[in-house]
Amino acid sequence: MSSPSLTDRESGPVVPILFRYGFRCFFLFSGLAAVGLLAAWLGVLLTGAWPDGPIGASVWHAHEMLFGMVVAAVAGFLLTAVPSWTGTKALSGMPLVLLSALWLAGRVAVFPWTGVPEPVAAVLDLAFLPALGVALARPLIAAGKWRNSAFLVLLALLTTANLLIHLEWLGVADGVDAGFALGLGVVLMMVTVIGGRILPAFTRNGLGAAGRTVTSWPLVERATLLSTLALIPAAMIAPDSAVTGAVALVAAAAHAVRLAGWQGWRAWRSPILWILHVGYLWIPVALVLRALHALVDIPAAAGTHALTVGAFATLILAVMSRASLGHTGRPLLVSKATVAAYVLLTVAAAARTASPLLPVDWVWPALQGAGYAWVAAFILFLVAYAPVLLSPRADGRPG
Repeated sequence: MSSPSLTDRESGPVVPILFRYGFRCFFLFSGLAAVGLLAAWLGVLLTGAWPDGPIGASVWHAHEMLFGMVVAAVAGFLLTAVPSWTGTKALSGMPLVLLSALWLAGRVAVFPWTGVPEPVAAVLDLAFLPALGVALARPLIAAGKWRNSAFLVLLALLTTANLLIHLEWLGVADGVDAGFALGLGVVLMMVTVIGGRILPAFTRNGLGAAGRTVTSWPLVERATLLSTLALIPAAMIAPDSAVTGAVALVAAAAHAVRLAGWQGWRAWRSPILWILHVGYLWIPVALVLRALHALVDIPAAAGTHALTVGAFATLILAVMSRASLGHTGRPLLVSKATVAAYVLLTVAAAARTASPLLPVDWVWPALQGAGYAWVAAFILFLVAYAPVLLSPRADGRPG
């Protein structure tokens, strides 16, 4: 960490390294949130302590994992990808500081022990995603990248999901269930779109000559996108219906065939590749469990945590570790600590997904084990990548 500036003092303003690129601050925030929020949740489970108020403990936990940790990772990815897509300068300096402060203000405001009135908390928490959308809209629209502008629509839908949850906390309308269904569906759609771009590309590049066998079929791509999109209104309107179960099964099959075409088993020697495929594999698993909930009434928590802990968190960890190396000019080689983080998070996902299906006496040990494995995984991420995110690029280039 030899230099704290974005530019030389003679040529421009000094910008702390943390705020010279979106992935630096928001990947760090996502890792810190993953550890802090889960540790707080384990504390609640162990002690039962929770203040009176409109926000229940389990709803707060779900909200903050989605709109705190996951949204921070989404912000870091998009703030880094959009400049690459558009050939424009990345958001940095004071605008990025203010955007970061807005995300942090939402986390503090929603935390029940801070005592922030719910109307104020709602305004602070709801402001971040529109602000992120504005920051991304200008370069996307100016460059005419209409295909990628679809992410602006997804951010607007994610804001709507958050609004529905806050409306119930304000006592205005019953919106928590619909809000979470919409939020999870939108993030799944983002993962589906982004995964369809990066997994086959990274796998081809990583496998060299063998990568020529990696295949994406146009018909399967369309079926995957359409069935995943159709699941969003189905889950919001009739989450327990047979129709929703059938849509989830179709989507699961489409994702599984899509993943098979990418031939992830060939990447078993490369942890930075196989973890992407492991993360994506959790999507069809989650959708099958989602279908079984609707069709034979297994607990909904199994499918929900296969999606959130299995797919979302694993892919977030995989992308953050890869992008942190690539965008700081370092070789795409992960350390043993990073591989251990991958394994621990996979254990956490399996334990948390299985816990609602286990005998009663096994549920609490599974929950604890999942929680501790999750916290350990993201502590390892922070130990390995905080120095990277807080240091200049290894190749001396700006960014």
